[in-house]
This record gives sequence, C-alpha cells and structure tokens, in this order.
Amino acid sequence: MVRMQIYLTKEEKAGLESVALAQGKKQSDIIRKAVDDLLARQGKMRKSEILDSISGIWAARKDIPDVRRMGRGWRKK
Repeated sequence: MVRMQIYLTKEEKAGLESVALAQGKKQSDIIRKAVDDLLARQGKMRKSEILDSISGIWAARKDIPDVRRMGRGWRKK
C-alpha cells in the first residue's frame, strides 16, 4: 500500500467517523472502499462509452451475411 495524505472538511471528517463507527470499520477501510467503488464505476462508464462508440459500425457493410437470416435457415434444417 501507498501512504497518502488528504485534506477533508470538518463535515467530511465527521461523516467519515460516523460511517466507520456505524460499520465497525477503520476510517482508512471506508476510504479505500469508496475509492474502489469510484474506480469501478469509472471503468464501467468507460466500457459503456466504448460500446456506444462502436455500436453499429458495420451496419452499412454489404459483405457481411445477415446472421438473423442465417439463423432462420438453421432452424429449418
């Protein structure tokens, strides 16, 4: 682990103490969990942005067979 020093407002510090006490955890554990959650959300958002950006990129291509039509043909056999 890497040690970091951060500044919190009095309200943030009081809230953090309250949450840690209520959950029976150390304040550092609560902070690490919050950072992990933030990074996970950012990663999911990034994946979503990537998927949105590539959605339909082959829609106009004529050299790719229609998979739905192929599937109907498979079911008939």
